[in-house]
Parts: sequence; C-alpha cells; structure tokens
Amino acid sequence: MRPRDLSAHQAYVPGRGAEEVARELGMDPDELTKLSSNENPHGPSPDAVAAIEDAAPEVHVYPKSSHTDLTDALAERWDLTSEQVWVSAGADGALDYLSRAFLEPGDRVLTPEPGFAYYPMSARYHHGEVAEYDLSKADDFAQTSEGVLDAYDGERIVYVTTPHNPTGSEMHRSDIVDLLESVDDETLVVVDEAYGEYSEEPSSIDLLSEHDNLAVTRTFSKAFGLAGLRIGYAAVPESWADAYARVNTPFAASEVACRAALAALGDEAHVETSVETAEWAREYYREELDAETWPSGANFVLAEVGDASAVAEAAQKRGVIVRDTSSFGLPECVRVSCGTREETTRAVEVLNEVIADLDAGVPEA
Repeated sequence: MRPRDLSAHQAYVPGRGAEEVARELGMDPDELTKLSSNENPHGPSPDAVAAIEDAAPEVHVYPKSSHTDLTDALAERWDLTSEQVWVSAGADGALDYLSRAFLEPGDRVLTPEPGFAYYPMSARYHHGEVAEYDLSKADDFAQTSEGVLDAYDGERIVYVTTPHNPTGSEMHRSDIVDLLESVDDETLVVVDEAYGEYSEEPSSIDLLSEHDNLAVTRTFSKAFGLAGLRIGYAAVPESWADAYARVNTPFAASEVACRAALAALGDEAHVETSVETAEWAREYYREELDAETWPSGANFVLAEVGDASAVAEAAQKRGVIVRDTSSFGLPECVRVSCGTREETTRAVEVLNEVIADLDAGVPEA
C-alpha cells in the first residue's frame, strides 16, 4: 500500500525558526534575531492576547458563533455581504477552497516564478497542472498585466501576489483591471494580498462588485501578528459566494483564532505601528545595507548578496537569521524581514560584516 504518485509535488520550505537554529548552534534562542519568516516583530495586539486568554476555557465548543462574528466583521470592514467572506485556516486554506471550487482534474493554473510555493502545491493536490510566468530580476521583478498575459494560455486560475513574496514588487491597480478584462470568461484571477496592509496600493477587494472572475486572499499572519494561529480569508464575488458551504473544511478556523482575529481587527493602532516600523526598516535596509535591494511594498526586502547560502549561514552563526532564497530560484539573494528598529539595525551590522568578510575571503569561524 502506497500513496499516489507525489513526485511532481515539492515540499514547502519554511524559514528557519529561532529554536531550531539555537539547538543546532548551541545558543540560547533569545540570543538570535529571527528575520526569516516575515513575522510581525511587535507580536500580536494586546487585545488579541486578551481574547485568546478569554477564549481558552471555551475551546471544547465548536467555533460556530466566533466564525460567524469574524465573517460579519470582515464583511463590514470591506463593504461586502457575509457570504462573500470565506474564513479559513490561514490564507493557504482559502487558496485550497478556491482550488476545490474551480479546478477539475487536468485544469491548469498560472503561477509567478519566483513565487509562493503553495500555489502549485494546492493545484496539484487537486489534480491540476501548473504553468509559470516569469518575474525577471533584469526588470526589477516588475509585475505587469502584459507580462502575465504573454504566458497566459487559457488557464483556469491565474495567481497574482501583490506585494510579491520574495521580491516585494507590486502590481498596480490598472494592470490588475487589465488582466481581469483580458483573460477568458472562465479564468479566475486570484490576487494574494497577504502583505496588503503594508502596501500603499488599494486593495483589489473593491473590484469585486465589477468583476466576477476575481478572488482576493488576505491573512492575519503578517501585520496582525497572528501567524501561529493560522487564520485568513478570501473575499469573493457575490454571484458565486455560496460555493463556500460546499468546499470549506468544517470548523477549520479555530475558536481561539477567530476570537483573536476579531480582537486584532479592532486594534487599528497596533497595525499602524507595525506598518510604520516596516516602512522605516525598508528604508534603513535600502540606505545602509551594503548590497543591492529592491523596492518593497511588504515587510521585508530582497537583497543581492552573492552567495546567499554562505551569507545566511554566516549571519546565523552571528545571531541573525535571514532567508536564503535559493528555494525561490534566487541563489544570489537573501530575504530580510523588517524587525524592530533594534533588530533591523543589528541585522544590517551583521550582514555588512558577513558580506565584507566573504568578499575578502575571510573564513567563517
């Protein structure tokens, strides 16, 4: 007895955790600055923490009312009907729901390369096939409708990530509208706005009233600081919103996650602080890091450092964990999350030392 053939599937490669690295290096996790997973350095809102504590005694109850409360709050926030909000276990869960709702076996999806590994993973889980469109370093990873359409061949789902991971580039509103109006009637455009709170571009959610071939995914993992709770959602057109009841996983979004997300939504000051810190950190990296970086609309920057694996390994030995983007097909770059001011300053100091030492051929101790 064996599983079905999974040879076309690739495992997701997460950024390394502080505890994992600390055990490997014989260090205390508190000695490490983890900037590899684009987490919120300010943590969750205190209101969310209080909601988690309040919810703890009720975790024996299925999260029906909390799920409804969060759905209604998100609908009000985005001026949607509640049926247009598909709450899920992380934005990844929403991507799976959309794959379930739209993909027949053999249908193709179009994904960015480099890009988030879960787009092709989700498609293949649902027996779909995968094509790619390139985001070129030579063009500063520019995202345009023309670039997507050049590769488009009638795929059932087209994925756009804006801001894009791992480059930070963005697709402007006019290009998204052009893409929506140019693809076939039976093509769904999924706009992934996991980092949307950090961007100055408007959300595509307000295009749902005009386009029934659009879905927008968002998450509480980044600006809201709830990555460990796995809570996200999709916003979809009203015309096919009722498909959610037929494709969602029962009670996938937990009681604790829903209550924390609901509280986090109400703490606008916490999100504003998180966004302001990221804006400062992006600029600091751009001005102070001795490596080329690209403009970013997210809470990280991509930096060209030469040998990414060597730089990431040497930096982590000195207490700063960054993301080697070799798994994204960018072995010459690292992705550095925006930390607090103290963490960001330390990261630049360490990375500049490492880059200088490697350029000079100084062996790592």
